[in-house]
Amino acid sequence: MLIFTWILQIVLGIVFLGAGYLKATKPYMELAADPNMGWVESFTPNTVRTIGILEFFAGVGILFPHMVDLFTWLTPLAALGLMATMIGAAGVHLRRGEFQPIAINILFFILACLVFYLRLVYFR
Repeated sequence: MLIFTWILQIVLGIVFLGAGYLKATKPYMELAADPNMGWVESFTPNTVRTIGILEFFAGVGILFPHMVDLFTWLTPLAALGLMATMIGAAGVHLRRGEFQPIAINILFFILACLVFYLRLVYFR
């Protein structure tokens, strides 16, 4: 079960480190031109950058505290933050009528829930 927890953390960490870095560093107009990122048109460039920074640090919080065995209580908090992010993302996609990305939001929400539960209750 511990290996399963680590796999979940690695997947979430890599996904959100990458997605956050992309949103935080790529120019707003390039993000808006990407067909998979149409939602950025609903937000200001600073908001998109803030979302990227938060996702990046959530990825850090999912991975590194248990890797270095320091401040391990941050991992469940990072998972909780990702859960909130996925709820917000699903809401944005729903409002925009983009139903296919909601499945991805639900998947990452479930993975974050599992990490939250397993690290908070099962593997401290």
